[in-house]
Amino acid sequence: MSKLAKALTAAAGNAAGESLYVEDVFNTTVYYDTYASSTTNGIDLAGEGGLVWIKKRASVANHFLYDTERGIEKALLSNSSGVEFTATNSLTSFNSDGFSLGTYSNTNSGVAWTFRKAEKFFDVVTWTGDGTSSRTIQHNLGSTPACIIVKCTSLTENWGVYHKDLPAGNVLLLSSTNAAGSAPNWFTTNSPTSSDFYVGSDAGTNWNGATYVAYLFASDAGGFGDDGSESIIKCGTWDATGTNEVDLGFEPQWILIKNADAGYNWGIFDTMRGWTADGNMQVLAPNTSSAETSESAVIKVTSTGFTWLPSVSGNTYIYIAIRRPMKTPESGTEVFNAIAYTGDGTNSKTFTGAGFPTDLVINNDRARVNTRPWFDRLRGGTQRLTSTATSAEGVVDYGVQSLATMDGYIGGTGDANTFGFNASGITYANYYFKRATGFFDVVAYTGNGITNHDISHNLAVVPEIIIYKSRSDGTREWVVYHKDLNTEWASNDYYLKLNSSNGVAGSNFWDDAPTATTFQASGDASDNEINGSGQTYIAYLFATLAGVSKVGSYTGTAGTLQINCGFSSGARFVLIKRTDATGDWYVWDSARGIVSGNDPYLLLNSTAAEVTSTDYIDPLASGFTVTSSATGTINVFNGSYIFLAIA
Repeated sequence: MSKLAKALTAAAGNAAGESLYVEDVFNTTVYYDTYASSTTNGIDLAGEGGLVWIKKRASVANHFLYDTERGIEKALLSNSSGVEFTATNSLTSFNSDGFSLGTYSNTNSGVAWTFRKAEKFFDVVTWTGDGTSSRTIQHNLGSTPACIIVKCTSLTENWGVYHKDLPAGNVLLLSSTNAAGSAPNWFTTNSPTSSDFYVGSDAGTNWNGATYVAYLFASDAGGFGDDGSESIIKCGTWDATGTNEVDLGFEPQWILIKNADAGYNWGIFDTMRGWTADGNMQVLAPNTSSAETSESAVIKVTSTGFTWLPSVSGNTYIYIAIRRPMKTPESGTEVFNAIAYTGDGTNSKTFTGAGFPTDLVINNDRARVNTRPWFDRLRGGTQRLTSTATSAEGVVDYGVQSLATMDGYIGGTGDANTFGFNASGITYANYYFKRATGFFDVVAYTGNGITNHDISHNLAVVPEIIIYKSRSDGTREWVVYHKDLNTEWASNDYYLKLNSSNGVAGSNFWDDAPTATTFQASGDASDNEINGSGQTYIAYLFATLAGVSKVGSYTGTAGTLQINCGFSSGARFVLIKRTDATGDWYVWDSARGIVSGNDPYLLLNSTAAEVTSTDYIDPLASGFTVTSSATGTINVFNGSYIFLAIA
């Protein structure tokens, strides 16, 4: 949607006259080695106000909370009942695009969560207590608060937590492991409204002359997206009586949880630090100063919410969940980058320059045999799949060590290993992809071995390319669905193999075409390629997005052939495959060169080094040109081809 169209739609659907997205009001920033002195996350804290919550990850350290209502350097610790204090040279400013930090706590790896004040998402309120048994506090959340976290800033008192799904009069303590308990004087029995909430006479919320701050969270209230109808936050509960799927209506990126019935830690986890489709996660406990811990097979993120995996009976958990990024990109550079580099032999190197947090990285050794390894955030970042083979996923010491960065990844070995990512003097090319509405999505799922297996996705448009791979079975092919195979062959059952040069083949992989919300992995128990019962899979979904990407097809002419993708400055990435006969998966990129002359290409289905002596494609402002020199490969007369191009 164009900026003008968004503005017009927002004016009709949003009271403020401007569309808001989760990216405008929430952000997780991860730091390696040191905090940055200035964090730019695109969130206007100076003008709108909000909260910044900071924690070192790798060492014992307090959770520091700063908000615009109390002012810079005024810190509270969620793991302490202590009063507000001045943390000199700590958070030094709230900015129109983020915040700035001083040298205080500016060491070691860490994380910062930013919450901007916005109706139907989050608000910050302060007041001075009057000691009465029923005090009305006004707020600007624009909807009924579903969770309220309160701290007395002038007295040594625990953090009190109201949650809509706790029994009336019960409170949790953010600074404690305690189960929910009766505390009728913290909050009154009056339920919060869209304009007010009510506190009692307890010192935790309303002691005469004491000062307080409250953080208010909405739930399922709409207010966001192009038309203002989408929700980005949900507060709720689930009973841990076995495998439990929680439907949020969106895929989350951040969650705060607490067992309300037992004395366990609180937990915060997010997809930036590591929260996967297998339930593996990096956890920080806001009630302790402990370093981050790794947990396995606990709560897995799904396309529509999350799933609780352990089998624990009789416990109830409360949560606050925030939606993953939702904006539709307006340029290819927001969501894709190709970077060519020469290895320097450094181990565990931080590779930067992507321009965004990476959701998928494909590494290519240009000079030597290379298996074309793929790593993605949803599978944990360190699990490799290779598009040249059927191998199951696995961790390799020379691969990606972490995607918990804001601009690339932490790489593996820099020695002479054939598959190393940074061997001295060896040339490489990395492809970085970001998940984004209308462009690209990644979905992990488990097969069920039956037909009509519909799987939810968050592309928000009909997928035009779907690349499937079994993660757990090393004998399964990379299956590729493409919209124009169906047009050409008048069926939804024709496919290609990414790891093979074979032409199109038929199968029973799909009973129905994909939609803007689901795609299929069908078949029965004897068909394990994309839906074997109990097997795990990953799917990569691409679509055409005006000015950003183009999924299409063409017929070879043996002459010069211009492919108009609707771009304004040409394609930076081109993938082409012949479908009616044998043909490799050719890939070009602007980092290695798409020029009027020889253009280096790599093959995603082959371990061969790049070829530099051919001129098969040329630049074109609106897309790319297939040259007459490519008559034996990607421009055979009357040959049929599919492509993916990214601006």
